[in-house]
Amino acid sequence: MIEMHVSVTSVAILLVVLLLSMSIHEMMHAFAANWLGDDTARLQGRLTLNPLPHIDPIFTVALPLILLLSGSPYLFGAAKPVQVNFSRLRYGELGGAIVGMVGPVTNLVIAAVAALIFNHVGLLGSTAYDIFRITIVLNVGLFLFNSIPWPPLDGSRLLYAFAPEPLQDFMIRIERLGAISILILFFIVYPLVQGPLARIFISVVHFLAPSLIV
Repeated sequence: MIEMHVSVTSVAILLVVLLLSMSIHEMMHAFAANWLGDDTARLQGRLTLNPLPHIDPIFTVALPLILLLSGSPYLFGAAKPVQVNFSRLRYGELGGAIVGMVGPVTNLVIAAVAALIFNHVGLLGSTAYDIFRITIVLNVGLFLFNSIPWPPLDGSRLLYAFAPEPLQDFMIRIERLGAISILILFFIVYPLVQGPLARIFISVVHFLAPSLIV
């Protein structure tokens, strides 16, 4: 969930950047899982930059469009989860943490590369500025949101690798709730969006691209 103020002319750029960023994110999950011994995602066709296998009709397309068209200042969306058989991964729970965190780290790398280009090219035309701005802001938001250690978000795999057994059991129960766990997360995260999470978000964006307006 990230705060975005976009005009109608920026919607197309936003959707393209979202699809590309999402595809790279999910592909890296599949790549890491395959590299660590589980070929489930690869056999399902998820080891690809093609956005189509990664799209969830509701959370990838419908929900972000509804939020944008309704004038909501917040954008939320998700790709189709990459299926991983964690019992087949090398290094056990550490392998699961690697597969989980490679996605958010990939988004941070995308934001850093875009910021590096933005900082060296300087002030650009409106379209180019929007492309780099949206790429940086969106990917920083994806990095932070997906790093939250709450099942089924990616950050939960990192916490799971180091958590004591009682906490692991609690996380497993939360993940089994499915869509309800996302609803619970929404009510937990929403107050943070206007507080510490927003401050961290702005700090990371300005660290990467000091002259960027967010």
